[in-house]
Amino acid sequence: MAAPICPLCGRRKARRACPALGHPICAVCCGTKRRTEINCPDDCVYLASAREHPAAVVVRQQQRDIGRVVHAMRDLTQRQSRLLLAASAFIAGYRPPELQPLLDADVVEAVGALAATFETAARGVIYEHRPTSAPAGRLLAALKPWLAELGGRLGTAFEQDAAMVLRRIGQAAQEAGTWNLGNRAYLELLARLQSTIGETPESPSDAEAPRLIVP
Repeated sequence: MAAPICPLCGRRKARRACPALGHPICAVCCGTKRRTEINCPDDCVYLASAREHPAAVVVRQQQRDIGRVVHAMRDLTQRQSRLLLAASAFIAGYRPPELQPLLDADVVEAVGALAATFETAARGVIYEHRPTSAPAGRLLAALKPWLAELGGRLGTAFEQDAAMVLRRIGQAAQEAGTWNLGNRAYLELLARLQSTIGETPESPSDAEAPRLIVP
């Protein structure tokens, strides 16, 4: 009997029994989604093996993920780079209401609208740009007060920095559509990197450069 198709990617053969999900998945999804989308039990044999001998596919995935984040930070200042990492961590940790999933397109729309609001504020005009989709609106509503609180400690240049960073995040989420990895490719990247992009910094103006640590 032929192996079933992996329900996570919908493309590859499901040959690994997953104790967390209760059904087989493919080796690639097992390697790249463990402890991010899959809540692996500590006694999973594949998890234990991966800790001792990371698969080449996992190492390559980590290298691609880091490369994509570094590309998004190209020519940014240290403060902007730290803000980008902090905002990425916030988005990675954001949990939408149940049965109302967030997609990459919603991220693009939310950060685009918020960037436009910061851009007009930097010009002395107060105008709230709003996304059209409800999931994007909810993300914006969660992200905006967090950024506002952070901006209160960073001075008048914050609006320009925030707009630049949000535009870069939007570009990265939009580029993820070219990876042919589904409509949550960028969000899945952030989930994989959640443990490496760090928590919200005390101050993105800190002189210490942002650090990315490959797990």
